[in-house]
Amino acid sequence: MTVAGLNIHPLKSGRAIPMTEVAVGLDGFADDRRFMLTDPAGRFITQRELQALAQVEAHPLDGTIRLQMNGRSVVPTFDPSRRAAVTVWDSSVDAAVADETTNGVLSEWLGREVQLVHMDLQASRLEGEAWAGRPVPVGFTDGFPVLITTTGSLADLNRTLVGKGQEPVGMDRFRTNILVAHDGAWDEDLWEAVEIGGIVFDLVKPCSRCIMTTQDQATGERIGGNPIQGLAEKRMSADRRVAGVLFGWNAVPRTAGRLRLGDAVTVRGERAERWPMKVRG
Repeated sequence: MTVAGLNIHPLKSGRAIPMTEVAVGLDGFADDRRFMLTDPAGRFITQRELQALAQVEAHPLDGTIRLQMNGRSVVPTFDPSRRAAVTVWDSSVDAAVADETTNGVLSEWLGREVQLVHMDLQASRLEGEAWAGRPVPVGFTDGFPVLITTTGSLADLNRTLVGKGQEPVGMDRFRTNILVAHDGAWDEDLWEAVEIGGIVFDLVKPCSRCIMTTQDQATGERIGGNPIQGLAEKRMSADRRVAGVLFGWNAVPRTAGRLRLGDAVTVRGERAERWPMKVRG
């Protein structure tokens, strides 16, 4: 098994940026989900409610990012003293807030009032203790530092979709960080830990999937195959701790290091049983 894809998402819910090499910290990939849009009250905004976010590209740029959408661009500035308490699900983060000009430009682009915030060096967030056994540092991810998926599982999902008369979908629908080239479908359910590039990743929680997987990751439109319907055939969780359909695993790195495309992936621990799934009658 090898690494077939590495991706960062500098802006939460913005477009993925494919990488050939990434630095990995205990809080995940460098530059991954370190910026986020919120409403004026500080509540996080994603493609679930603002589909046009799929059209926004964000490229890291010396402590900030260059944001681009439909041929327009803006480079925000951040004053470390200009801060706000923002929420991501149930957690609160003391984040740096972008300059007013940038927030005005983004609000115009997206057709609603938004503000851009940054997980800078003064900000911190800990999540996942119930699953990882310890508090885990994260950026603006939904809950864990890294998401791992496999080519074999996507191929099996796409066979299901085609069998239902739908179009196959790309892995970009699942916003993964590490894509593993592996033919076996859903084998990752048995992986307790994997080693890549000298870093051991603990696979601590399966990832439940939402409506974002139904959206084209270039336009935000809900078009093409519907992964939720395909996953419902055999990937509906039977464990109420993680409800809904599942694809991929949330992972926690034990150490820092670097990953490269083509790195070998070695299973370092296996579970005795798979995650339970409901059987459709």
